[in-house]
Amino acid sequence: MTAHDPQTTRTDETSETDDRAEELLGEMTLREKAAQLAGTYVGTMDETRTVEDAEELVRDHGIGFVTPFGYGASPHRDSTEVVEIANELQRIAREETRLGIPVLIPVDAIHGHAYVEDTTVFPHNIGVAAARDRSLAEEIGTVTATEAAATGAGLTYGPTCDVARDPRWGRTFETFGESPYLCGELAAAKARGIGAATADVAAMAKHFPAYGGPERGEDAAPVERSVSSLYRDYLPPFEKVLAEGVEGVMPSYNCINGEPSHASSHWLSSVLRDELGFEGYVASDWNGINMLYQHHNVARSQRDAIHKSFTAGVDVHSLGELDHVDHLVSLVEEGLVDESAIDTAVRRVLRLKSDLGLFDDPFVDAAASAETLGSESHRGLALDAARKSMTLVQNDDDRLPFDPELDEVLVTGPNADAVTNQVGGWSLKEEDELDGTTIREGIESVTGPETTVRYERGAGIDTEDDLDSAVAAAEESDAAVVVLGENWYLHEFGPQDVNGRTEQFPNRAQLTLPDAQRDLLEAVHETGTPTALVLVSGRPLAVPWAAEHIDAILQAYYPGEGGGLAVAETLFGRHNPSGKLPISVPRSAGHLPVRHDYLPHPYPIGDDEHLPSYDPLWEFGHGLSYTSFDYRDLSVSEDVLAADGSVTVSVTLANAGERAGEEVVQLFGGRERSSVVTPVERLLDFERVSLAPGEETTVEFAVSADDFDVVRPDATSRFESGPLSLRCESLDASLEAVADD
Repeated sequence: MTAHDPQTTRTDETSETDDRAEELLGEMTLREKAAQLAGTYVGTMDETRTVEDAEELVRDHGIGFVTPFGYGASPHRDSTEVVEIANELQRIAREETRLGIPVLIPVDAIHGHAYVEDTTVFPHNIGVAAARDRSLAEEIGTVTATEAAATGAGLTYGPTCDVARDPRWGRTFETFGESPYLCGELAAAKARGIGAATADVAAMAKHFPAYGGPERGEDAAPVERSVSSLYRDYLPPFEKVLAEGVEGVMPSYNCINGEPSHASSHWLSSVLRDELGFEGYVASDWNGINMLYQHHNVARSQRDAIHKSFTAGVDVHSLGELDHVDHLVSLVEEGLVDESAIDTAVRRVLRLKSDLGLFDDPFVDAAASAETLGSESHRGLALDAARKSMTLVQNDDDRLPFDPELDEVLVTGPNADAVTNQVGGWSLKEEDELDGTTIREGIESVTGPETTVRYERGAGIDTEDDLDSAVAAAEESDAAVVVLGENWYLHEFGPQDVNGRTEQFPNRAQLTLPDAQRDLLEAVHETGTPTALVLVSGRPLAVPWAAEHIDAILQAYYPGEGGGLAVAETLFGRHNPSGKLPISVPRSAGHLPVRHDYLPHPYPIGDDEHLPSYDPLWEFGHGLSYTSFDYRDLSVSEDVLAADGSVTVSVTLANAGERAGEEVVQLFGGRERSSVVTPVERLLDFERVSLAPGEETTVEFAVSADDFDVVRPDATSRFESGPLSLRCESLDASLEAVADD
């Protein structure tokens, strides 16, 4: 028997895909080609679009992309129904169109396939980043893709590669935090997981090239950054994810130094394709093309916007519908767009559909889907992710863990018994549509049979509630758990359950807790009852009063469906917290920006009284445990790091406490001298380690010259000679960089 050669198989499959694409291109009319580059959706945005409308667009016009479920405005959420819709759309495409080209169904699966009932809802990415676990992120990607495929979806809009450089931004929770390295490692891991899950789901990296540092923290506002900052702080995660072979890239809504991403041939062609070597397809963010004339004012009309975006490098107009088809055809007929460019874009789409197996079998088995969605193993992974994300930022006098056998415990706050707030945005919103354990329910399940768990809401997110009852219950309790933070939102903190945009919390102008929540916390504290504060939120909230007065503070992020149990297990000692902050917590909005990788600068009037440049409430990478870990013997294998070379950095970690625990060992590094200003230090690597009491281990990191490349104002990078610094916890080491020149 001849040994199987996977490379030969891949070559054969590529050849078959290319042959199919070229054969179809030879048969397609110009209008059929243009239709493959347009998408539609089902739901309510500007107006209601029904499944029947989508079916008509596929049947009569051959639209290439349909999003009938799996996003915020979609009314179709039941898992049985979405399978029926997907199968019917594919039947129409395959059987009732001239060429039988299947449709591709994208979904917003930001933290699991969470816009469809019965699926698994994971912690949001910001919580996954706190876990600092590449294998966990990869498994989440695998489960997400598996469940998306089970409903007929063929593309997930993710992983998110944005770096959160302004925590006021309403999409902070979708990111993996403020570190370009951390964002790149976890986004790449998630992409690997999506690719490993099934051949039936593609991944789309977003939002290229820079979305996470908008002016004022306002969603889609301009990003005005130097070229060196763009290449140093924003592009690295995309480079790592593209290396994993993602099939799609989505541009950002905003403009970059005055140039909207959707109309930028520089970013979409020169950088994305020529510099970074991307060969997949580019799809507009939802309404991003129309925004060129509606908001950016760089196009005169929708037709002009389509012309600019297509020639810049956007292949697919996600909401283009027939307008996109009509305009693209006319642009070719008038000689403004070459049909060969249309062929190139359509070829990418046809190849992807072929690679996903849609030409062979685009249909979903409803029975198999029901067995896959929300399976026991999938939900177990969601709980494990929530546990690993738990970040204990303060535990004065070892206030936690609480004794599970206490006589009476008060659970209070607007997020104590609200699974909707717990899962956060990009999820179903109604309580009866969601599976999950609230924090109140989790505490009831982990405390002893003789323990009375009392619940008083005490406050709404931004409104008063029965504060007196909460205070009375606190006075009678042995411990109080106050669960505060933010509710369900997406983008610019909407849609809120009010008409129009208001100043209702959460909003980008306010990083502090609203008065109603702070009043509740202060009133419970004044009773003298031992109190733990749990923050359920999508961003780091500035809570200086709590940091000064509350002994125990647990950051839970948006922990997903298993978050209630994970929080309870952590508070009452069943789980030892190990999360590390993926983003710095500022003292106030007025202290922003607050980032660990800030640039050093002079102090012209002296430096003996100035405030530190980096002075957060809790720093990036901070996180406590119920055991104690000792670091020692930080060493470097060589004294010199040569260009194109690498060294091994080692550190010994010991569990000096009395209980088992996990610790995330984090290595930071920086340049002491360089030709241009570089960050004081940056996260270089991390490793999660599990140790029993008294156990120790040596953790090794491979550090390469590339980790210390200097990004220059013209976007070029080079390795320079000079002293380098390394830090692991409170230990420091140094070595010398020696460049070739």
